[in-house]
This record gives sequence, structure tokens and C-alpha cells, in this order.
Amino acid sequence: MQIDVILDSRADPDDLAELAQLAEDNGLGAIWTSSLLDARDPFANLTVAARATTRIRLGPIAVNPFDIHPVRIATSLLTLNEFAHGRANIVIGGGGEALEALKVSPHRRVRAVRECVEIIKGASASTSLSYEGELYQVQRYHPAWATAEPPRVYVGANMEQMLRMAAKTGDGIFMSDMTPGLVAAALQTAQHTESGSGLPGIQRSNNFFAWHVHDDLEDAKQEARTWLALRALFRTWVTETFLSKDDAAFVVKKMPQFFHALSNGDGVIKDVPDEIIEACIANVTLTSSTDHLDPILARLQDFKDAGLTSIALRLYKNPAKSIKLIGEKIIPALS
Repeated sequence: MQIDVILDSRADPDDLAELAQLAEDNGLGAIWTSSLLDARDPFANLTVAARATTRIRLGPIAVNPFDIHPVRIATSLLTLNEFAHGRANIVIGGGGEALEALKVSPHRRVRAVRECVEIIKGASASTSLSYEGELYQVQRYHPAWATAEPPRVYVGANMEQMLRMAAKTGDGIFMSDMTPGLVAAALQTAQHTESGSGLPGIQRSNNFFAWHVHDDLEDAKQEARTWLALRALFRTWVTETFLSKDDAAFVVKKMPQFFHALSNGDGVIKDVPDEIIEACIANVTLTSSTDHLDPILARLQDFKDAGLTSIALRLYKNPAKSIKLIGEKIIPALS
């Protein structure tokens, strides 16, 4: 299983390039940055990193076709891919925090993502693309300059319909905050979709997962508590795999307290029992001290056994130190 990292999308492009070089030197497979409303443009922000590296892949996660037209996504991706000499990735999804802020209502998410992926993958230097979808159309789109090896287009998918579409359309499936058991079930759904279809099977799968590993365990746990609001706690079908049904519903009810901890940056989640918080940290994050990596390695092995070909670890404080730790301790242990 390949280890990728997700870096702060607000980071300076030169800082991203330096971290990308470090990640490449430490044997990581890819770096990703999120496409967020108030962050730097992920395509432009990664161009310095593309020029500064030779092997590692790079790209944005996750871009949606509701606030950017698929053709514009394709052009931005192909431009980044040109800078990277064929090493660009992208995740196309059906949501994102920008949509809520812009008051954009996603319409027919699965169809929209499918058509977006088909347009991106249909773009070619050799032929002109004319596409008549139900939601998107384009006539005579011909980026003749895009002669590099085509980028990889992942579909952001957790639920059944999106997974089934992704299995037929994308170059890979990219999940988020999924526990090993849910990963295995999702990949089984996708593989079952392809059974008898003549398709080659799921070649690439990835999963966004939070990394909170620091020298001091309490620092690691405080960081984990701070960012829990952005994990999958609102998905009761995720939390019910490790909490009772009542406790899972309680967590949803208390989400304002989780977001309060995020906005304060102190990790103090009021009115939620410690045992529930600890269960959340243990199941939807990788949290530990640097001198106690066995639980982290066991959890990553569970993901590998579930069938993941890559896992993308979202780094927070001290990303350079985390990258070195991953290269020195994690990748060799999983080989």
C-alpha cells in the first residue's frame, strides 16, 4: 500500500514545493491539496512543486463540477499535468464546503460527477472532443498542447451509487474517513459492479484519513480533538460501526460542540463524554506518540488488508517531521 500525504491548501507554493521534495525523497507516492473556498487555487499552487520534483504525483482533492465547469477543470488539470510531465492527479467529487458557502445546490450528483470525469478523460491532444451529456455539453474542445501522459482521474466515492459509477468511469476510487471494514465493503461493491462487465477491476483505491502523530501523546490527542469536527462524525453509518446507535445520534446532536473546539483551536469538546471522544479518535484518526507506533502500523495494515492500494494521510502540525517519520518508520514496516 502506497502512502500519500494531504498538505495544507493555504500553504505558500514554495513551502509546498519543499514538502513535495521531502516527500519524494522519503518514498511517498503523492501529495494532495484540498480545493477550498478561501485557499489558494490548488492547480496553480502545485505548479512549483511539479517543477521541483521528478517522481511523486500531485493534484487537488476534491474538485466538483458545480462551481467549476468540467471543461475548465480539465484545462487546469492538463496545465498542471504539463508542468508535472504527466504526474498530475485529481479527485472529482460531488460536494465540498464551497457549495454551501456559495449557496449552490448540487443537482444529480452522480450524473454530474460522471459527466465531469468523462469530459476530463475525453480531452486529448490528438482529437477534438464533442460531448453531449444530460448536464454538460462541449463542442470541439481540443487542447492540442496537452501531449504529456494523461493525468489520473479519481472519483470521490463513499456511497453505493457513486462507488458503482466510479468503478465504471474513473481511474480510481477515493474515499474519505472510511474505517477498514467500510473500505473492504466499498471495494467489494465496486468490484461486484465490474463483475462480468469486461472491465479490468479496481486498479487504484485511496482513502483520506487524519494523521495526528507527535512526540507528546497529549499534543497528538489535542490536535485530534480539535479537528474531529471535520471527520465523518455526521455519518451515522460510519460511527455506528464503533458506537451504539444512540451514541452515534448523540454525536450528531453535539456537532456544534465539535465545531466550537475547531474554531477555538483548543480541542475542548464540551458536553461530550470522554469515552465517546476517545472512541472517535481511535476509529476515524491515526493518533499516537512517535515512540508508540505499533497501533498505527496495525491500523495501516488493516487498511492494506482491506484492499486499499493507497492511503492519503492529512497532515497538520509539523508536516516535514511527519513526512520524515512516515518515510523512515511507516513505509519500511508496511513493505
